[in-house]
Amino acid sequence: MNARPSLDPVCWTPPSDLGLTGAFTPTSPAAPLERWLMPGFGPEDVAVDAQGRLYVGTNDGQIFRVLNEGATIERVASTGGRPGGIEIDNDGSLVVCDMLRGLLRVDPESGAVTVLADAAQHRLTFTNNCAIAADGSVYFSDTSDKFPLAYFKGDLLEGRARGRLLRWSPNGSVDEVARDFRFANGVALAADDSFALVSETAGYRVSKVWLTGERAGSSDVVLDNIPGLPDNMSTGSEGTFWIAVPSGRNALLDRLLPLPGLFRKALWALPDRLHPEANRVVQVIGIDREGTVRHVLSSPGDTFHYVTGVREHEGWLYLGSLVENAIARIPAP
Repeated sequence: MNARPSLDPVCWTPPSDLGLTGAFTPTSPAAPLERWLMPGFGPEDVAVDAQGRLYVGTNDGQIFRVLNEGATIERVASTGGRPGGIEIDNDGSLVVCDMLRGLLRVDPESGAVTVLADAAQHRLTFTNNCAIAADGSVYFSDTSDKFPLAYFKGDLLEGRARGRLLRWSPNGSVDEVARDFRFANGVALAADDSFALVSETAGYRVSKVWLTGERAGSSDVVLDNIPGLPDNMSTGSEGTFWIAVPSGRNALLDRLLPLPGLFRKALWALPDRLHPEANRVVQVIGIDREGTVRHVLSSPGDTFHYVTGVREHEGWLYLGSLVENAIARIPAP
């Protein structure tokens, strides 16, 4: 493993509201929850194909197909890395954001793995989540140009905007669409591919990046001051965009970020077990294209927690988790 990157923090003031109040008042509990055991840990994201089959990737690089409401699980491939976001392309292949290897295409029948992109101006450090446009282009996030997966907390503590939104085109080219995101994470596309939404975990917000029209290339913050850490995103029905929220915001981290960098450097030097930790919760937020909050599903994380992926399919929300040995589902509101 590479040496821990040094911290070069700046001072910035995060949004201050920590509670599920106002627009973020829960509209319903995230229950009843069904939990389906997986053959590995950390199924971060869930994708669903046209036949209703689910695909998940685990922390040992395996990708599994889940059928019969969790009763049948088939191993379909190994990426040799750490699969994160997964999408289904029109030809049935999987497009996988591998946090260690880059953007991959996986044939779920043969298990063949092809690297689509492992660099864009410089080597991809932390490929995270993606969405596929109608023309076959893949929009995906590179979380940080400095901190890899093993040291993701460093990006949160440093406070710099190091993330990018990239586009892989079917001709094989990779372009930078937008940059300067605070821990670029989830990506979701509008139904007409006119814009992409990017969740900024360390910014507690969601930004809209215009892809077409007069404003192409510009961006706006459409949802700010989220009382949690936004993760993977997906496009749901009736114009809803779903955001997985693995944890509420950490009060200690919020107090540290406005302080001079010396304090955060000292915390970064401590062992991981002494760093701020996530709280146990099941939380999912649904917004419309303008960022208006439609749904806030929240429940204590007694049997499942750290929700990092959410996918709507036929009246259900399927949930992934970076730390569980299971996926879950809840009724869609």
